[in-house]
Amino acid sequence: MQVYMNCQDHLYRNIPPRTLARRWFLKECGIGLGALALNQMAGVPTAKAASDPLAPKQPPVRPRAKNVIFLFMAGAPSHLELFDNKPQLAKYDGTLPPAELLKGYRAAFIDPNSKLLGPKFKFARHGQCGAELSELLPHLANVVDDITIVKSMVTDAFNHAPGQILMSTGSQQFGKPSLGAWTLYGLGSESQNLPGFVVFSTGAKGPSGGNSNWGSGFLPTVYQGVTFRASGDPVLYLSNPRGVDDQLQRQSLDAINTLNTQHLSEVGDPEIATRINSFEMAYRIQASAPEAIDISREPEHILKMYGAEPAKPSFAATCLLARRLVERGVRFVEIFHEAWDQHGALVADLKKNCANTDRACAALVIDLKQRGLLDDTLVIWGGEFGRTPMVQGDGNDGRDHHPNAFTMWLAGGGVKPGITLGASDELGFNVTENRVHVHDLHATILHLLGFDPMRFSYKFQGLDQRLIGVEPARVVTEILA
Repeated sequence: MQVYMNCQDHLYRNIPPRTLARRWFLKECGIGLGALALNQMAGVPTAKAASDPLAPKQPPVRPRAKNVIFLFMAGAPSHLELFDNKPQLAKYDGTLPPAELLKGYRAAFIDPNSKLLGPKFKFARHGQCGAELSELLPHLANVVDDITIVKSMVTDAFNHAPGQILMSTGSQQFGKPSLGAWTLYGLGSESQNLPGFVVFSTGAKGPSGGNSNWGSGFLPTVYQGVTFRASGDPVLYLSNPRGVDDQLQRQSLDAINTLNTQHLSEVGDPEIATRINSFEMAYRIQASAPEAIDISREPEHILKMYGAEPAKPSFAATCLLARRLVERGVRFVEIFHEAWDQHGALVADLKKNCANTDRACAALVIDLKQRGLLDDTLVIWGGEFGRTPMVQGDGNDGRDHHPNAFTMWLAGGGVKPGITLGASDELGFNVTENRVHVHDLHATILHLLGFDPMRFSYKFQGLDQRLIGVEPARVVTEILA
């Protein structure tokens, strides 16, 4: 028996359909029965969802987290001033580090033989869990029993752009899909009127890794992040220009979509489907986004809890917006606060950064919890790496980039509250317990979202591409609730 099939590659190259063997069709074809079954087992969207790539999807395993809010502290916060108290580092302040500690060590800017720099702020234990936090984090101290602190993070990168892209995409190379894009690809979005992946930037400048931090890479572009502003029009050019009313806009959009749909049926290019979806999404955003970002609708006590002011862009306002967007079905919200690169002015800048972010981060955890959203919303806080135990410069007020040990915290979404995982040595230089690589963090996030990180993939250039790369990564079971 023979069957005919018009494969997409023939459509692209205008080659007539060729006769295909029945056995090949069932076994090897991309829409064959075996491939469909395998894709479903791996949690990969199938042809059924092709007409609406953002339709909500069920992962292979019941997820613990359905939404993600990533508070990306770009520039790399100093774990030694905020989370990882090192009395021995204070004891040896101003002395040279042990020679054996620096063997093979690569620093971004400083001479590795620079003198040690003791912590600049006091630490105290908080909550029933007794976690140690810096005096710069008084609000986080109030919710310390609701968060999981990981003191044993490591990464492969020691400069900002590669480090941020690795944290965002699992690779230091440009062109890979971001964590938010993978999440949207796997789960779709529950919002019909807002993007499934929304990005804010609140620091003095945007992240060093640029748009690659929220790009879709080789995934269809419908999964990339959409940047929002915290005041005014959420997206530039969202309002209609003068002379264009809703009826004219709808008629124009219908005509364009008719042409695009006809073209899609002829060539099968998925990017045309992305274009149709983006036009329709933009139309719906015009009606829904202004209401979604209007924090003046919030009660006064909520605004005060976050430290947010209506019509005033701030990190606090975007944290409140993150909660509002998750409530409205947005799958992934990411806030980049590029302000933590303290090569100098360490004391003054850390005070400023924590004053700008600590209250809102804690308020987000409280607000999600009191609304019943924390159980299935995973909150992640952290930067791309840590800071050196050695001083940078001639003074005593700066630290260089450090990939060997740093701290992140998580809350909600299936992680165990009130615990601290991992440890670094007495100088905060190397991880000594429960090492967690960036790939391990990604594997854990995918696991919480209901996916097997080793099998969750996308076929590209003949390879099954994965967020965690080619090497096995472990799910950090120690932090799972």
